[in-house]
Amino acid sequence: MGDDTVRLSTIGRILRNRWRLLAALAVLGALVGTGASLLFSPGYRTSTSVLLQGSRDAGELLTEAQVATSTVVLDRAAQALGWGVSGAALSGNVKAGASQANIIDITATADTPDKAQKLADQVANAYVAYTAQLFGANSDAASQVAQEQATALRHQVQETNDRITELSQSAQKLSVETVDVRTQLEQLRSDLADAMLKLDQSDQTISQTKTVVMGSAQLPTSPAAPTMTQFAGGGAVAFFLLGVLGHLIGARADRRLRDEQEIGSAVGGPVLGSVDVPVDRRTHQATGKARHAWSRWLGLDRAWNEPELLPSVDRASREVRYRRVLSRLGDERGTFALVVLLVADDDPAGRGAAAQLVAASAGRPELRIVVTSAARPTVGEVEGADGVVVVQGSGTRTGWELVDLATACGDAGLRVLGTVVAHPARTSARTGDEPAGAARPDGVLAGSA
Repeated sequence: MGDDTVRLSTIGRILRNRWRLLAALAVLGALVGTGASLLFSPGYRTSTSVLLQGSRDAGELLTEAQVATSTVVLDRAAQALGWGVSGAALSGNVKAGASQANIIDITATADTPDKAQKLADQVANAYVAYTAQLFGANSDAASQVAQEQATALRHQVQETNDRITELSQSAQKLSVETVDVRTQLEQLRSDLADAMLKLDQSDQTISQTKTVVMGSAQLPTSPAAPTMTQFAGGGAVAFFLLGVLGHLIGARADRRLRDEQEIGSAVGGPVLGSVDVPVDRRTHQATGKARHAWSRWLGLDRAWNEPELLPSVDRASREVRYRRVLSRLGDERGTFALVVLLVADDDPAGRGAAAQLVAASAGRPELRIVVTSAARPTVGEVEGADGVVVVQGSGTRTGWELVDLATACGDAGLRVLGTVVAHPARTSARTGDEPAGAARPDGVLAGSA
């Protein structure tokens, strides 16, 4: 793929050629997600609400929410539940939040619906009991004191009203004394306003000591999100996308040439044609490594970004394709007499194509196979050779490695006549096709120099 822009056609080729691998990755991701759900799935969740009476600001509501999840409240709830766990162990399963309507929402999570409901109700009850205790151990005494204060304040209000009436009756005439009386009247009215304010604050203090649980928590009917199904689905999608991304990154990092024109440019000769080479499924891959059954099933035995080449139907059609390649050998002087076929020792597809080219030539021209080292290519002198044809498997060499092969040919005094690109085609032994890379025990193909 090189540095080309990723196109939808590229994604389509990945899906078409590696769908089994991607499906296996999706299944693996689903299994990983299922395992993760056992650790991170919250289970069942429910909530209950506690109403705070009186006027509360945002800061007070936040404080009340923190009190609802305090260690004291959770310890009391744990003791009442009798599950054999401490309040600290319940802290991760209980959340509390405040709303603007003087309501504290207590949310509890557990592994079963019944436990979640009991936990929410018990924490709410413990919070209400602890809040009542904070305002005094003896609620009756506190109420009595507040009632006495309210009675005294009301008596003060009544006295003030009587004094205002008396002063109003005495200030009938306009005089210096009348002005003084009116001043005292305004002062009394101010005292009356202060008394009323204290009375309202006293009533508010009494009302703030009351908290009410607004019903029992509902029994949850389904697990809370994210559920095991969501974990499994997310894992499958994530592994599938990672598989596609891995193919794209691998193709961009892979510098081996697969395009015919790029291979011909690196070698320095025209591309005579592309041929397909049968590769025995039981023995070799296009890369020359041992093949396993799982790799064949997943489609890893052939690169997904190999150029599309219509495979030959049978041996006869394949021989016709090889003869067409050989027919392009020649120049203005006619057909060459002796041509060297240069292949690398680690390129089974190239070696198989060279062997079938020799079989298809029938001695016209004479083809001689030379196998060279892939690490340090060298070509010996071949007397009477008109040139060399590089037989190269698709996707096995980088551009610089092909340049090294062309340089080795130049050092041997052989000009590059062209390039033949070999594409491995998977076949089974029962078809009768000769597997690619069939070689003699000494590692040199028949007819090699």
